[in-house]
Amino acid sequence: MDIEKLKNSGNTVLEVKNLSVSFGKAEVVSDISFALGKGEVLALVGESGCGKSSASLALTGLLPPAAKISAAGINFNSSGGMVDLAGLSQKQLRKFRGGQIAYIFQEPSVSLNPVMTIREQIAEVLELHRRDVTDIDREITGLLESVGIPDAANRLKSFPHELSGGMQQRVMIAMALAGEPELLVADEPTTALDVTVQAQILDLLKKLQKERGMTILLISHNLGVVSALADRIAVMYAGRIVEYAPASELLNSPSHPYTELLLSAVPRLGRNCGRLQTIPGVVPSPAEYASGCRFAPRCPVKIAVCDGNTAPELAGCGKSDHLCACFNYGGDK
Repeated sequence: MDIEKLKNSGNTVLEVKNLSVSFGKAEVVSDISFALGKGEVLALVGESGCGKSSASLALTGLLPPAAKISAAGINFNSSGGMVDLAGLSQKQLRKFRGGQIAYIFQEPSVSLNPVMTIREQIAEVLELHRRDVTDIDREITGLLESVGIPDAANRLKSFPHELSGGMQQRVMIAMALAGEPELLVADEPTTALDVTVQAQILDLLKKLQKERGMTILLISHNLGVVSALADRIAVMYAGRIVEYAPASELLNSPSHPYTELLLSAVPRLGRNCGRLQTIPGVVPSPAEYASGCRFAPRCPVKIAVCDGNTAPELAGCGKSDHLCACFNYGGDK
């Protein structure tokens, strides 16, 4: 795939070329490519088990040792210039994790250390990545205030269990911001929260992204979350990207049958749809991926070539910035 088709017009912050991840004989991510420009939000979307999180963790080598990661390049525009993360050792990657590349995970209660105070956990990031900070308490208080935590100064000595789920996620965001990252990877940041708190966290991420011009890789299965934040969307299915387009274009004019089915399954307020639509079948396990189109067993518009041994390539389908991996995109629905 030509990576140039995946770039926007801004300065490139991250450029991933032909990334694959496997565990033994099971390939969970298959030859995917994407790019992010400065200040852009790119969403990786798909059902659970499609490889979204594995792809994001592979960027900085956060997968377990059993994982085999291969890529033609994971080029990151760091403060010192463009660096290929795929060629770095674990020791070399540590200076990027939590600093220039920060993560927010979906389970703050699991991600935060239960026996360390909020101050201690954020202070670790500052000590590792921003040693120029002299007044640590003041810096941490400011970070907590910036993510909307009330009475921030008195929260420094709090432990995670003393905070609600929404407040814990705000602490996670503050911790991610502490290293002043060039890239923020938000992996299902609202999944474990109730609907009201989800909206608050989304509003916070949107506010911070605009204020700081932050580049965000957003991982989600929730198209409502994606529509609120993303500039561009990459839809993943069974380890592959099947559609890639500007968010408004993809949400209003999807080309891949899988994307269309995902959107049709979203309940819409004020519209009586009867029974919610579902996608027949299940996502195959990585050990059972077909060599051809992996969505063919569930696809309502497949044609003979879809059941063959050749996988459809991600290619232009109409507008030059809208890509789709389908032999029969636009076929009869």
